[in-house]
Amino acid sequence: MSHLYKLIVLAGALLVTMAASAQAPAKRTIIDALTGEPIAGASISCADKACRCGCASNAAGEFETACSGCTSHTISYMGYQSYLLHASDHAAFIRLAPVEGLMQEVVVSANREGVKRSEAPIAIASISHRTLQDAKPASIDLVLNKVSGVNMVSLGNEQHQMSIRQPMTTRSLFLYLEDGVPVRTTGLFNHNALLELNMAAVKSLEVIKGPSSSLYGSEAIGGVVNFITLSPTAVPLLKLSAQGSNQGYRRADVQSSFSRGRWGFVLSGYHARRRDGYLPYSDFHKSTLTARADYRFSPSASLSNSVTWLDYDSDMSGSIDSAMFAARSFKNLHSFTYRKVRALRYRSSFSKQWSEGSKTTATLLYRDNAIGQNPAYRVKDDYRKVSGRWTGKKDLAHGEINDNTFRSYSFTGQHRQALNWKRAVAIGGVSVDGSPSGYDARYIRIAKDTVANKYVSYQATDSILTDYATNLNNYAAFGHFEFSPLEKLRVVASLRYDLFRYRFDNALTPSAFSGSADTVNHFYRLSPKVGATYNFSARTGLYANYSEGFVPPQVTELYTGVKVPSLEPSVFYNWEVGGWAEVIRGKLSADVSLYQLEGTNEVVSVRLDDGTTANRNAGRTAHKGIELGVNATPAADLTLRLSGAWSEHRFTDYVEKGTSYNGNAMNGAPRWLCNAEAWYKPSFLEGLRLGVELQHVGAYWADPQNTARYGGHDVLNLRLGYAFRGVDVWVHALNAANAYYATIVSKSAYGYSYTLAEPRNITLGLSYDFANLFKKN
Repeated sequence: MSHLYKLIVLAGALLVTMAASAQAPAKRTIIDALTGEPIAGASISCADKACRCGCASNAAGEFETACSGCTSHTISYMGYQSYLLHASDHAAFIRLAPVEGLMQEVVVSANREGVKRSEAPIAIASISHRTLQDAKPASIDLVLNKVSGVNMVSLGNEQHQMSIRQPMTTRSLFLYLEDGVPVRTTGLFNHNALLELNMAAVKSLEVIKGPSSSLYGSEAIGGVVNFITLSPTAVPLLKLSAQGSNQGYRRADVQSSFSRGRWGFVLSGYHARRRDGYLPYSDFHKSTLTARADYRFSPSASLSNSVTWLDYDSDMSGSIDSAMFAARSFKNLHSFTYRKVRALRYRSSFSKQWSEGSKTTATLLYRDNAIGQNPAYRVKDDYRKVSGRWTGKKDLAHGEINDNTFRSYSFTGQHRQALNWKRAVAIGGVSVDGSPSGYDARYIRIAKDTVANKYVSYQATDSILTDYATNLNNYAAFGHFEFSPLEKLRVVASLRYDLFRYRFDNALTPSAFSGSADTVNHFYRLSPKVGATYNFSARTGLYANYSEGFVPPQVTELYTGVKVPSLEPSVFYNWEVGGWAEVIRGKLSADVSLYQLEGTNEVVSVRLDDGTTANRNAGRTAHKGIELGVNATPAADLTLRLSGAWSEHRFTDYVEKGTSYNGNAMNGAPRWLCNAEAWYKPSFLEGLRLGVELQHVGAYWADPQNTARYGGHDVLNLRLGYAFRGVDVWVHALNAANAYYATIVSKSAYGYSYTLAEPRNITLGLSYDFANLFKKN
């Protein structure tokens, strides 16, 4: 309760400040009707066709009409419904309503600056602010899985794996951004990186599918997920919300923002916890807060500063075996494993608009991150089968406690220049990142109850398994160019050069277990991308692209458990075509993409002549698929969406520890993914919403030998909500049919592993925007 009390006190103080600042500006301001953010560059024109006068809103969304003889003005902006402003209308704020599902919407992640979706030759999807408001997700997977071809696997308590044009995996094949800046540094990938995000600060999401190393660097292979945060609002905002579920989950959120003069402020955060959930020993808590302050030096120059703080502590439940899964036993083998994360991110960005087509941005970034674990996945029984015979003690197991820390100091500068030739745009920039890090692990001796089959206690030892420090430096330069040689044709090309320097310092005596001797390694890569779009009309278009992506070795792959580091970057080659069409104007639209992705030089564990194993670049994989998205509005009150994907992921040249997987389907790779959703928002009762969603994950192999197959699962989610005068109340039934399934299944030499999904979850939530008390117009 102390966390909630602090949020309420802080929100109350902000409310007083906001009330004092809620004065109508001298100029009219155009804002987003959902977020309250100002809209810069909106067009204001006289509705009288005989009059040609007009203007555009400035960076603060403000404008003054100069058409004194006009009785009305038309206000328009891409992705929003047009607004007719009559001379008798003296509203201080003009609220433009976003239009969902338009192909003409602007996507930021496609070229780091913002471009029409119809001119971006990539598979990119947006999750709008409206979708986030309707879904009220307690975890990110509840909205990311609405995107075709995306399967974010929930491991409980916001922990996760990811699958975008790749099998479900913990590998470093996905890049997570916050306002275009990586959440973590390269070389220190963590598959749970998204739990470090503050979802209360997120306005919308964009997902690029396929390699994007040409713009964003390494790890952008299967996909890039960019979380776009809320900017200071032109009208005051102070929203408090609380929710709770029958599965022991409780959460309290605060969102606040206001602007005054040249300043704009945003404060957002939440505290979540679970107690006595569906699994014993599965509690957690997370507290996160983001503060942002923007200062506008002039209409064309601004400075934005934001800081995000995170405190996360979770029991690590682990998985169960096949016998327990078959018995539908919600038990937990663990009683002491945990994961703790402390993170701080600070970002300062300066932006200067030199002219309508010329803009410079410079960003400084600081990260401070620490992860402490007693990991369930490191717990291994002493009693095991070796060479066909069982050996070891049944009441003994082995594990470790580890700590991983890093700090990052980063700079990125870029410039965008529009050219007076073929609608050409050039974007270029550089980035520098220095990240010192440290890792240590200590052996623990674990006692196992052989009757209950449960790990009951552990004893710390003086045995140090790993103790090293690394200093990772990344220097990069990137360029992007696009132009229209024909009116309907848009050609886009990107190129990025990355240079990495890893310095490794081992505090232990080098060995095949503790790691290599002190050394320095360098990696470099030139990543190209070229594509084109052809728009037959404003409603129909095609695109094609070729791109390459790469992943340098992770520190744990390169140095841990080897005497001499010898890995090189893995490289991926991608070919892709797609298209979109508004089949029935305002009623039915669809987009489709087809891709073929080849992975080379992938890291595999190779058995050496002396019986030991080591990591080597000896793997090749092939990935292909079709992704389809359909949006329909058969009636004014009803919207339908279908997101589906068929894919095939295979080992083409992959021998690991002496076992060949050549030609096999990759494990953890469902052929079919589907998410279908319907929303009914009756016009006779404004503010009411009813949603039905079905998530399908198809069958897949649980092991690379293709000997064990899991049948997949189907999940039904129901959502009901009502918003009125600043109040929003909702009831969600997730897994409403109470399906019994595992979010991920695997098989190894130790047996089967099932990660249990949450049973039926009934969530009740309530929020109120206190700024509604004094909002004007």
